[in-house]
Amino acid sequence: MLYQTGNPHGGDRYGRPVALDFSANTNPLGTPEAVRRAVAESAACLDRYPDPYCRALVGALADYEQVPEKYLLCGCGAAELIFSYCAALRPRRALELAPTFSEYAAALTAAGCGVERHTLSRCTDFRLTEAVLPVLRQAAWDVVFLCNPNNPTGQLVEPGLLAEICCICREKEIRMFVDECFLDLADPGRSASLKPLLAEQPGLFLLKAFTKSYGMAGLRLGYCLSADGALLRAMGRTVQPWNVSLPAQAAGVAALGESAFLARTRRVIRAERAFLRAGLEQLGLYVCPSQANYLLFYSPLPLKDALLERGILVRDCSNYRGLDAGWYRIAVRRHEENQTLLSALSALRKEA
Repeated sequence: MLYQTGNPHGGDRYGRPVALDFSANTNPLGTPEAVRRAVAESAACLDRYPDPYCRALVGALADYEQVPEKYLLCGCGAAELIFSYCAALRPRRALELAPTFSEYAAALTAAGCGVERHTLSRCTDFRLTEAVLPVLRQAAWDVVFLCNPNNPTGQLVEPGLLAEICCICREKEIRMFVDECFLDLADPGRSASLKPLLAEQPGLFLLKAFTKSYGMAGLRLGYCLSADGALLRAMGRTVQPWNVSLPAQAAGVAALGESAFLARTRRVIRAERAFLRAGLEQLGLYVCPSQANYLLFYSPLPLKDALLERGILVRDCSNYRGLDAGWYRIAVRRHEENQTLLSALSALRKEA
């Protein structure tokens, strides 16, 4: 738990009453009923330790991802896997984007690694461009961290550019950490994954999570894919053996049967993201084009506290490196909820 320090993330709806949480990018349709049922049924076994090998879950994931079981390691949420990766690898010099998810730098710093950043520009809608290629070629990086789609921008790396990055990293023996946690809810879905490259590129590491896709943030369940068995063994030694709870394991197995649920979610997200973006732009706000289930936008009018007074929580992105005051991220939610947010923003604008 956090102890006497600020929370750098969204989803903290516990300090004040929150009716609508737009700060956490979880599935707008909530948690599948099959997952809720699996969690409820697991209560009968709470007197047991969870399986320290996650046997049933790993087997189900291997079938789902079509990879060998030895490529898989599960964790107590994606965040634990980020920290165990850095603790096991102990890199000296890492490159990440700015803005991007803050836990990469937190984990790298905790492992004693120096972190440098390639800053994305509003002029290119925060897209990663070919400008990153000479940065990769000209320095001795131990590892490069990419988030695809990126958080908080919602931008996917263009496939051709991603292929070039992979080639450079393979040639220069730079490890690649690619966070695909939001990919299931992005427009292309799993088809944009780098998973086909795992066998030929042992330095490639893919991060996945049930949190966003299946609305399981409260259970904490993530997993990773890598052909580097020595790395996965080292990561396993950095955490305690029962780090994945029994309810989380049961929920994960149940969630993997919900492919129709994910397909329906993507349809909802595409429609509602367009609705939200149009509404924000009608209010005169800049909105970063997104292919994911969240939107980054800029408002000259302070919004977080004013919206919280109305019971609406949004993500203030001023603590992201590469952003400053005025930047906010909102999750794409159901239509009625999105309408409520836009109405509140319109009212604030009129009151200003």
